[in-house]
Amino acid sequence: MNLRRTLATAVVAVSTPAVLLTAGSAALADAMPAARSHHKPTYAELKKAAADAEQAYKDAVAAKAAAQQKLKDTLAAQDSPTHPLRVAAAAADKALEAAGTDKAAADKAVADAKAKLEAAEDETAKATAQKALTAAEATAAKAAQAKAEAEAKRTAAWKAVSNARLKAVQEYSKIQDAPDEALKVKNAADKALTAAEECVREPGLTVLANGLPSKAVAGTTVDFSFTLANGTDRTLDVDPLVFFRLHAGNQDQHFMKVQWSDGTEWKELDFEHVSHTGSVKAVRPGARTDVRMRMTIEKGAPAKNGFALFAGDASDQYNPCVSGPMKRYDFEVLAAGSKPGKVDDAEPGKVDDKDRPKPGKPAQGGTSGKSATPGASAEPAAADGSLAGTGSSSALPRLALAGGAAVLLGAGAVFAVRRRGNKGTS
Repeated sequence: MNLRRTLATAVVAVSTPAVLLTAGSAALADAMPAARSHHKPTYAELKKAAADAEQAYKDAVAAKAAAQQKLKDTLAAQDSPTHPLRVAAAAADKALEAAGTDKAAADKAVADAKAKLEAAEDETAKATAQKALTAAEATAAKAAQAKAEAEAKRTAAWKAVSNARLKAVQEYSKIQDAPDEALKVKNAADKALTAAEECVREPGLTVLANGLPSKAVAGTTVDFSFTLANGTDRTLDVDPLVFFRLHAGNQDQHFMKVQWSDGTEWKELDFEHVSHTGSVKAVRPGARTDVRMRMTIEKGAPAKNGFALFAGDASDQYNPCVSGPMKRYDFEVLAAGSKPGKVDDAEPGKVDDKDRPKPGKPAQGGTSGKSATPGASAEPAAADGSLAGTGSSSALPRLALAGGAAVLLGAGAVFAVRRRGNKGTS
């Protein structure tokens, strides 16, 4: 169903409540072909639909309040003795009263004429009385007709008063239910938007470290990278989430500096907060790219364990929150001058989704010396630690972001730098 168009049609209907009864059916009929389509509304469309529905609801509430006041004012005006309809009705009342008086007088004249006719004793008197009776009866007939006409005019005048009041009430009835209808549309739009805002889990969206050592000696710098791969069937905008921390107090974190390259310069990660590296736009299915990184351990750094978190926070045109699985890498910081010998790469382990840190906030468990995943150590995601479900061959070229503008294997994706947090980047 084309929810966007359906909601928009409803929004238009409730935002013009005065014509709901006449135009609503036509608008709904026009919307039916669109409603039968299978267009999936984008997040932007859902957001606009929700905003439009919210405004339409406010407009409907305001329109109803205005209509209520208009009805009150109209009825008050119609009740005024100076209103034209009231003036006409009052005049009709007086005309009927006068016609009634005239008819009563004419009826009395007829009665008097009949009495004189009955009292006449000779033919001459009878003829005179009969003539007077005939004239009185003609006058009485005209008076009766005049009274009937006055009654009809009075009835019409008061019916006009009643019809005017009824019309005012009917006009209000067209709008009185508009807020309820608008609220239904608003609730549906809000529900659709809320559903779209729920995070979608995409196991194929992977961010894995390459060459991050399991041991690092204080006073040295190590180079490594991470690979972002879109193994989903959707084009995504991805914000790689990266976090490094020593199992030490906050005052000791400055002994470690982690940077990433945007292709022209090195950007430093915030050691206190989870942050993002540069945003990678329009990553097509099967596309992957590498980002160069380096970690510097100061000479005076304490011999502690550390860990790193990598994940892909993404969005597409339908969902603003798409989350790839988070990987945790544990490593050991050795005292300056140590000879670690051959050092293997740190192995990726999973982090429970409930423990996924939020950008801009400290990573939970990062300062306690405990695992970031309570009660669990790093669990390997795959036997070879390779990218999961990328749909790409390992022979595909890796495009380092140190050589200028990066173009992913999915054509058209561009690498954009955004800044977020205190001194980290995203």
